Amino acid sequence: MSITPAVVSRIKFIGGMNIAEKRVPQDGRVNFKSGDKDIDLRISSIPSVFGEKIVIRIATALGLNLKRDEIGFLPANMRLFDTVINKDHGIVLVTGPTGSGKSTTLYTVLREKNNDEINIVTVENPVENIIPGITQVDINVKAGLTFASVLRSILRQDPDIIMVGEIRDQETADLATTAAITGHLVCSTLHTYDAPSAVIRLCDLGVEPFLVSAALVGVISQRLIRKICPRCKVSYQASQEELDVLKPILEEGERSITLYKGEGCSYCNNTGYKGRTAIHEIMPVTPRLRRAIYDRASVDEIKAIAIEEGMITLYEDARIRVLQGVTSYEEFLSFYISIQ
Repeated sequence: MSITPAVVSRIKFIGGMNIAEKRVPQDGRVNFKSGDKDIDLRISSIPSVFGEKIVIRIATALGLNLKRDEIGFLPANMRLFDTVINKDHGIVLVTGPTGSGKSTTLYTVLREKNNDEINIVTVENPVENIIPGITQVDINVKAGLTFASVLRSILRQDPDIIMVGEIRDQETADLATTAAITGHLVCSTLHTYDAPSAVIRLCDLGVEPFLVSAALVGVISQRLIRKICPRCKVSYQASQEELDVLKPILEEGERSITLYKGEGCSYCNNTGYKGRTAIHEIMPVTPRLRRAIYDRASVDEIKAIAIEEGMITLYEDARIRVLQGVTSYEEFLSFYISIQ
């Protein structure tokens, strides 16, 4: 007799889910302490023809408590980051696929802004990290607490900074835009593959380009890449193929460079990698970009202007990490294929 149903029921019970309901997807959550670490388990169940499927996402509070210099910004991107977040009103978007560290970056912004004189309110699904001094609201769709309904109520709470976990629909996008234009700093996330695409995504949600151009102050797009294991890290001379790919960021006339890779050891489970770092594409909305957005420029036109205005693309950031020895050429290629 299979023990699977019993295991599934036990996991659902621990996660505060309805063990009698097997016909609809459910979400649950468990918090516990392991040694000195706070562990957060996100549980998702979904019915299938073979029975319920359970996925557990493991997160630690440590990963959400990074300081800005621990996130992995290049010096140039650190300056762009400051340009974007040091505004008193407007929309700041953090974009990227699921699991790219968007929440970590948002929490870093909130902690930097948090003090007794600033009223910060968040609406999240779910609240991932408790920050003392900040009002954090957990979404509960069954109780009528959606992103849009909570955001509408938050605007009556005299906030200085609003963090919306994700802009998912036109109503939320419209409310966030209105809040930004009326003097609030709004921080949120979108699922786009690069920074310029966030502009198009907002417009696709139904926000007029003239409102996007007025409200948006910056976009931070990011990915996570694996770092070479420090215990089995070895150097080698780049091949001609590697030189050709890395050429745009090499010194003129440079014909030989040293790259790094992990050979694999017990410390990294023979993968050659240990830990991850973020690469970024940060796009402050300059007057020139604001005009392009107002004029309904295409994503390619917006990207070209952003690069001319100083934006470092995700692709360029990843190439720089290869030269720095942070990651391997193979990891760079894997990332490059993922964004094509």
